[in-house]
Amino acid sequence: MLEIKNYSKSYREGKKAADNVSLTVESGDIFGFIGHNGAGKSTTIRAVVGVLDFTEGEILIDGHSVKDEPMECKRVTAYIPDNPDLYENLTGIQYLNFIADVFDISAEEREERIKKYADLFEITPALGDQISSYSHGMKQKVAIISALIHNPKLLVLDEPFVGLDPKATFVLKEIMHEMCDQGTAIFFSTHVLDVAEKLCNKVAIIKQGKIIASGTMEELTEGHSLEETFLETDNNEK
Repeated sequence: MLEIKNYSKSYREGKKAADNVSLTVESGDIFGFIGHNGAGKSTTIRAVVGVLDFTEGEILIDGHSVKDEPMECKRVTAYIPDNPDLYENLTGIQYLNFIADVFDISAEEREERIKKYADLFEITPALGDQISSYSHGMKQKVAIISALIHNPKLLVLDEPFVGLDPKATFVLKEIMHEMCDQGTAIFFSTHVLDVAEKLCNKVAIIKQGKIIASGTMEELTEGHSLEETFLETDNNEK
């Protein structure tokens, strides 16, 4: 579903934020992308979703090139950034209907999906309020619902659990499992290694822009915790 092939991104003075990154996320995968701050996680994710331009390498979503066929990629992709930037002059329901309009979701389908997810995240009573009045956690919940409203084939999340309360975190994890059972591919970054270990079937570790380990959770951990594996791998790559 997602193929990143030899992707690199350079910034000032030729420093590479991502250096020859290659990985594959298949339908039904929950793929964890972990690394220190500044390791290249968000840079790679932003390139995948078309926010950040790049010249080196190739990124394919459902067989379509992010560079050459961006609209085809966006139709099947949903992206939840670590700090949602929503239209704060709209109410929650206005924003969700706006996103549904963008993806041409029927009135019946959007009503069903909005109700389902708003009830699960317990924000239905607040959907009539302006987004500017929401807490960070509530904005995150609206962003999540907006990402799910068109049943994406690829769900990309950057630190999705930041700002969520424990119950919302549990709900999101359950939704992720449900989506993967239906064939969705999920690619997300996180600093919470315990969550990644329990949630993901595959993981990649990135350091200074380079993938230093990648594979199934069983292959990488070999009976150890993901935290132990991460620290050992990180120390070995100094």
